[in-house]
Amino acid sequence: MPSSPVRTPQTHADSTGLRVLPEVLAALAADLSAADFTVDGVQQRLGPVASAALDREQSVPAKRVVTTDAPLDVLIRLFGLGGAERDEHIDAALPGCRAAGLRALGLLDDDGRARFDLHPHADEAHSWWVLSDLSELVTGGPLPDDYVLGIGGASTTLASWTVRRPAGRALDLGAGCGIQALHLDAHVRQVVATDISARAVEILEFNAALAGSDWQVRRGSLFEPVAGERFDLIVSNPPFVITPRVAGVPLMEYRDGGMVGDSLVRTVVRGVADHLPPGGIAQLLGNWEIPAGARWQDVVDELLAPTGLDAWVVQRETQDPAEYAELWIRDGGHRPGSEPYERMYTAWLDDFEARGVERIGFGVLTLQSPTTDRAPFRHLEDHHGPVAAPMGPSVDAHLCAMTWCAEHEEQIADIAWRVADDVTEERFGAPGADDPSVIRLTQGGGLGRQVHIDTAMAAYFSVADGELTARQALTAIASLLDRDPAEMLARALPVVRRFVETGFLVGAPLEG
Repeated sequence: MPSSPVRTPQTHADSTGLRVLPEVLAALAADLSAADFTVDGVQQRLGPVASAALDREQSVPAKRVVTTDAPLDVLIRLFGLGGAERDEHIDAALPGCRAAGLRALGLLDDDGRARFDLHPHADEAHSWWVLSDLSELVTGGPLPDDYVLGIGGASTTLASWTVRRPAGRALDLGAGCGIQALHLDAHVRQVVATDISARAVEILEFNAALAGSDWQVRRGSLFEPVAGERFDLIVSNPPFVITPRVAGVPLMEYRDGGMVGDSLVRTVVRGVADHLPPGGIAQLLGNWEIPAGARWQDVVDELLAPTGLDAWVVQRETQDPAEYAELWIRDGGHRPGSEPYERMYTAWLDDFEARGVERIGFGVLTLQSPTTDRAPFRHLEDHHGPVAAPMGPSVDAHLCAMTWCAEHEEQIADIAWRVADDVTEERFGAPGADDPSVIRLTQGGGLGRQVHIDTAMAAYFSVADGELTARQALTAIASLLDRDPAEMLARALPVVRRFVETGFLVGAPLEG
């Protein structure tokens, strides 16, 4: 296998040097597919150990595997590991495109090394290739300020959580290399992809052409390129990282919004309402600063207050200022112990201390423009554990349930709800005890929520089979427990509503 010396860190000119040549791109796509340069093909070739190591940005196990001149080995080395390949090996791996075609597209240097990262990407029904800038794994040094990120954990999270309803128009705001736009293409008639970075715009146009897609690609900051326009669905993995705005701390276009604190996320959340028609949905990732002594729910509720939008926000993680600084300084390619690392670490801590920030939250925001004249609903919850993959179907179902409950609260008691198919019940008690001390319900899908319920609610769940309405069942249970039916309904119906909103209970209004 050819050697792979550490490269000089990238320094980008104004242009990527990419060229969109439709016939050459079609030949490249056909060659990549024929070589099985796909998510499954690469994983099977590398095996679980090398694949997992590569996910941790450790290339040695993969380099020990892909040592032959077989087409797939050549492509993995060329596009994923920074290897220098001879033209004859590239020609054999890509017989339609060949090395000359890669150079014509701007993908290959004269020394036989790829100028960009090219990775396979897939969902349950589609397969693509995603072009982005070379990773730190290949360059061996800090990333340039105009770096265009490829497939990362945040982008795959957003893609997994996105609602996949058929839609007329969708916006990928801050699209980067276009991962969200690729997914949108499958269920949206017209996709608009925007980014402030000139380099990202060129890569977006290239990836659209490689996928055979016809996106409207526009350059500009936030909502400026789509002023006055509305979209059925807006998705955004914005540059939400909170970075100190002081000399010596680089502004990374792919992750840093250039604003103080969490102002970028606030700007996006508060601007999105102007671009959603009634019933329109926006989904985005974000960070928020949590001051000492404050609850994150209060911070996010204040952020949402002016929007008039429905909101379901799931906080997935929190970090203290030191953990946060370490994550993002290392993300930029700087090593602990180096002078830039220490200087930036200090700047990050000083910045958070100046604003009294105790923790930083990360989460997924799903926002919706109401279709009726009502108060918007707000559901803010913590969930740090594993979730279903993809999450989109569960998000869609929860959003529909929350919306129905907000618009039909007076009808909840008179629906014959039934326990969702994925819900199980567990009972725990002391040995020999007649009654359980803990009754727990668990969701098998979605967030996999676990909740404790009391005896009365356990009795309701035992009869919630779609035959009796909630009012009928709870009135009967009140009689059995010798309780006042009116009091039982007053206490239990808000709980029933929450179980409907979160998918533990389903019924005719939410089905079909």
